[in-house]
Amino acid sequence: MDSLDLEVLQRARTWLADGKRVLLATVVRTWGSSPRPPGALLALREDGRAVGSVSGGCIEDDLMQRLRAEGMPEAACKVSYGVGAEEARRFGLPCGGTMELVLEPLADPAPLDALLARLAAGELVERSLHLPSGRSALAPAHPEQATGFDGETLVSVFGPRYRLLLIGAGQLAASLARMTLALDFAVTVCDPREEWSEEWNVPGTVLTREMPDDVVIGMRPDARTAVIALTHDPKLDDLALMEALRSPAFYVAALGSRHNNAVRRERLREFDLDAAQVAALRGPAGLYIGSRTPGEIAVSIAAELVAVKNGVVPERVLPVAEAKAALELAENALSACARK
Repeated sequence: MDSLDLEVLQRARTWLADGKRVLLATVVRTWGSSPRPPGALLALREDGRAVGSVSGGCIEDDLMQRLRAEGMPEAACKVSYGVGAEEARRFGLPCGGTMELVLEPLADPAPLDALLARLAAGELVERSLHLPSGRSALAPAHPEQATGFDGETLVSVFGPRYRLLLIGAGQLAASLARMTLALDFAVTVCDPREEWSEEWNVPGTVLTREMPDDVVIGMRPDARTAVIALTHDPKLDDLALMEALRSPAFYVAALGSRHNNAVRRERLREFDLDAAQVAALRGPAGLYIGSRTPGEIAVSIAAELVAVKNGVVPERVLPVAEAKAALELAENALSACARK
């Protein structure tokens, strides 16, 4: 779930509590390139105010004009944009691209209250909407679940799909925690040192004073878990890294210089980790961007974390335009091969 979409739900709930009606738009299908993925949200207040995004702006403008001209729809419905080349150009979609939305009129804040309460508790939640009846329901979701729409029922998934454990509660951890919260990670911060943990103040995170290796074992890291050691203290970092490297965690990293990380790898080999497990440690953590301050280092680590999560090899990261051009060339080459 995108953090912007959580903001959409919160703002929509506020508008509803103030007695305003709201139109909630959800992207349910896309064909070709699309500015926002399935599940992206836009809330339109009955007077035309908006929060969220489903496109670069043109579709939002059209929905606002439709709301002013036709008023709030009586029931949930679906709409499509960009079916033909002319409409695709008008709405900023590639020629032949299509985006399908479900529009849901809301008047009662209670359903969003229930959803937001479960999200505040850190749950991953499935919300189903049956268009013919307008009925909605909440249920537990699983991390691999995606937005789905069969023409009658829309299933949306809300809540954090990825978990992050930060070992150390210093200034860098605070900067990194704020960034990764915005990236929709469920963030746990572990630091048994009272002088650091007592000063921790990042809303939305979970703080624990247990020993880091016990926390890692208790979390049972899976393929959607990341662990980052930030303390520079081998007594805190090493055992936790050992447990994390033995797990399916998709990203395990440690702060420190190249020399310190080389020494750390030697220590980890003494814990009977195999060569592949030790090699999986990312250290020094982050991408090279010339970072110096805690905020800059946090940007570097967050960038590498997202790259690994999205299946990009960080050592080969390209500027956006160059990367997209390379992907298009590869896709065209594969298409040409398939036609032969």
